[in-house]
Amino acid sequence: MSDEPRLRIASFGGVGRATLARPAVQNALDRQAVRELRQALDEFEADGDVRAVLINGEGDHFCAGPDVKDLAATLDMTEGGEAEDTMALGRLFLGIRQMTKPVIAAVQGRVLAGGAGLATACDVVLARDDALFGYPEVRLGTVPAIVMTMLRRSVGEKHAFDLVASGRLVKADEAERLGLVSRVLPAAAFNGEVERIVLGIASHSTRGMAYTKRLFYALDGLTFRDSIEEGVRTNLEARAAGEARDDDGRSRERA
Repeated sequence: MSDEPRLRIASFGGVGRATLARPAVQNALDRQAVRELRQALDEFEADGDVRAVLINGEGDHFCAGPDVKDLAATLDMTEGGEAEDTMALGRLFLGIRQMTKPVIAAVQGRVLAGGAGLATACDVVLARDDALFGYPEVRLGTVPAIVMTMLRRSVGEKHAFDLVASGRLVKADEAERLGLVSRVLPAAAFNGEVERIVLGIASHSTRGMAYTKRLFYALDGLTFRDSIEEGVRTNLEARAAGEARDDDGRSRERA
């Protein structure tokens, strides 16, 4: 495994950006890339100047899935080592959902297998109009085991099973209709529109965003009554915390 960094890290306007930086292999995910992503997200979460996080990919493709060479290297692992290696990807997805800050994926080209899982683990998915989503694992005799959790929560049961059972690729507009994508953006304006949207999200109150994200995912699995009660508790907690506005109109927490 090469020691060459898998990511490029930058920040702008309150946004922390992690760019998958191996375009020669369509930004395939290997163990090092997963570790670097998790570390970058932890650092963004701890950085008070970062109010939103953007994950994107260098080159023509966001991420074509797992690195085949790295995957082959895991075949000699012990059962315990293999379980730990597999769970690393699961912890990455869990970490995205557990962050208090919104995480936005900006995707183009191939968004496949673990790459599709990474995108749909994010809170918002912005897709260039040439993006292709797919879960081709079944065609290779494997299982979309970890990524299926995000897929099942993003689209309906029948659509989800169709995608994993057929392994077919879906274009950006269909992915948006299915619920895999938040917005489809034209290629000619993609970078500028992504920046505009992400900066807009980053301009909001960090406290309000944290409460909003926590409640959004806390509702998973709750009954209607329990969901309402959880919403009431969150509303009261947020009001008690209090917020003020700067002279420029942007929401900020009271000191």
